[in-house]
Amino acid sequence: MTTSYANILKPLHLGFTTIKNRVVMGSMHTGLEDRFYNYPKLAAYFGERAKGGVGLIITGGISPNRQGWLLPAGGTMNNLADVAPHRLVTHAVHKHGAKILMQILHSGRYGYQPFVVSASPIKSPISPFKPRQMSEKQILDTIEDYAHTASIAKKAGYDGVEIMGSEGYLLNQFLSRHVNQRTDRWGGDIENRMRFAVDIVKAIREKIGENFIICFRLSLLDLVHDGNTMQEVITVAKALEEAGVTLLNTGIGWHEARIPTIVTSVPRAAFADYTAEVKKHVAIPVIASNRINMPETAEAILAAGKADMVQMARPLLADAFWVSKTATNRVDEINTCIACNQACLDHTFKNKRATCLVNPRAAYETELVYVKTKAPKKIAVIGGGVAGMSAATVAASRGHKVTLFEASHEVGGQFNLAKVVPGKEEFHETIRYFKVQIERTGVELRLNTRVNREQLEREGFDEVVVATGVVPRALTIEGSQAPQVLSYAEVLRGAAVGNRVAVIGAGGIGF
Repeated sequence: MTTSYANILKPLHLGFTTIKNRVVMGSMHTGLEDRFYNYPKLAAYFGERAKGGVGLIITGGISPNRQGWLLPAGGTMNNLADVAPHRLVTHAVHKHGAKILMQILHSGRYGYQPFVVSASPIKSPISPFKPRQMSEKQILDTIEDYAHTASIAKKAGYDGVEIMGSEGYLLNQFLSRHVNQRTDRWGGDIENRMRFAVDIVKAIREKIGENFIICFRLSLLDLVHDGNTMQEVITVAKALEEAGVTLLNTGIGWHEARIPTIVTSVPRAAFADYTAEVKKHVAIPVIASNRINMPETAEAILAAGKADMVQMARPLLADAFWVSKTATNRVDEINTCIACNQACLDHTFKNKRATCLVNPRAAYETELVYVKTKAPKKIAVIGGGVAGMSAATVAASRGHKVTLFEASHEVGGQFNLAKVVPGKEEFHETIRYFKVQIERTGVELRLNTRVNREQLEREGFDEVVVATGVVPRALTIEGSQAPQVLSYAEVLRGAAVGNRVAVIGAGGIGF
């Protein structure tokens, strides 16, 4: 059955330029942004997503000055020497007909460096340094720094900039009473608290002119104490539109918020109605975000008029060709983001390069290169869990003849246990993806087959990959053999559990 994704694939005309479809690759820090010598890798990373069909790409956060660094000597754009490495990125994206914005991000009190500043001297719970309160001069200088950074971004070939005003970074710190305790013209009521953000937009627009995209990422829900009301959010959105913003992007929740916003237990498109509410009050295109990972979800948001574009970051880590697969009705081939945050967000907060649990090539496109083999081999892969399926399908896609052996009646391994945990239903998608890949790449799958060395030698395999996974660790304490003692695997497979339960082990599975 052919499904129409006409709204996703419709161009968006901005007057002076056109974005070829309604899919935005949202900003996501990979760690490659912070060192100029990593920009060839960053260009390959964004270039592959542009080749995969995405309409608009937004880079990870680049600071306008030293106080705004996320990390010591973090990614900064404030002199002409910064142009050359960024041109590698913009060229790689433009080659495939996509547009790209550079995100200007001032970390404020979220910075992991001693120069941090903020609206008020209130320490963040997620970073080590207490910020200094910004003076009037520092605020005015920072406005100039934003405009200067935008002008250099234009020289580097960017189609525009995104101003990061959500997730609890500096501009969000000024916009919200949660941090902004000031009594001068930059604090107090919402008209004063939004002055900094609005003046930045005006300064950029004045310096750059009209034919340049200014996107502002506005926090629609702060999800912290003394966060902004929806009426205040709407007031800010209208002021930003008047100041010269081209696109209004949306953010949900501060990084320090205790309410989950992007984990797998959050329902798909859970916050789209907040975007829809803001969209009623502005004429500029509005972008929906958070937990949009499959085409039917994106299409439904656009068809209902809740947003003009949909933003995805992690789903495009998981599958660079999400858009082209949608456009050619190969949705079952999409490697779906399961919102696990293990190799993307968790790596970022550990100052490691981000990648993806279900796509290890993400941000490693120049290092993990799958090339066709000139010497095909006969390969056995033992174990049909996710690791075994990945090894088998990659080897087969490179031209090897692969047989995948699985002792049980189904592939998926530990993911078959994870997918039945309430809130982890997305794990079904990874198994679906690999089943399609097994068929598409011609892997011979043998279920209910416990293989041994003699059989492998008899069949003449050139190589054997062992991916047999894990089994639950057995308890060895007195009484552990009693019939009412169950392993986590037995419970998740549906074993009956009594009314009073003791759980031994307080790790993730125990919880």
